[in-house]
Amino acid sequence: MTVKILIKRKVKHELIPSLDMLLRQLRAITVTQPGYISGESFKRLDTEGTGQVMVISTWQTIDDWRKWFNSQTRKELQDEIDVMLGEQTEYEAYQSI
Repeated sequence: MTVKILIKRKVKHELIPSLDMLLRQLRAITVTQPGYISGESFKRLDTEGTGQVMVISTWQTIDDWRKWFNSQTRKELQDEIDVMLGEQTEYEAYQSI
């Protein structure tokens, strides 16, 4: 059964170009991972100043996601993102019922 991972970040408007570059790198690697199905990116419309961005990532299994989540490659890029944003990215895993 597939799983959806919600990835949430708070982004200051002036950081969007830098974040976009890192997210493109991360996405390019993610699409090659076993079990990865798709991903969509959204920006929240009802926030000002510090926008919120969410990615919904779909994986074949939670184990596929966990392998990617724990990979050194992902951790290194994610650390760059979190340092730039000044806070931790939030993750939530969901499965259909």
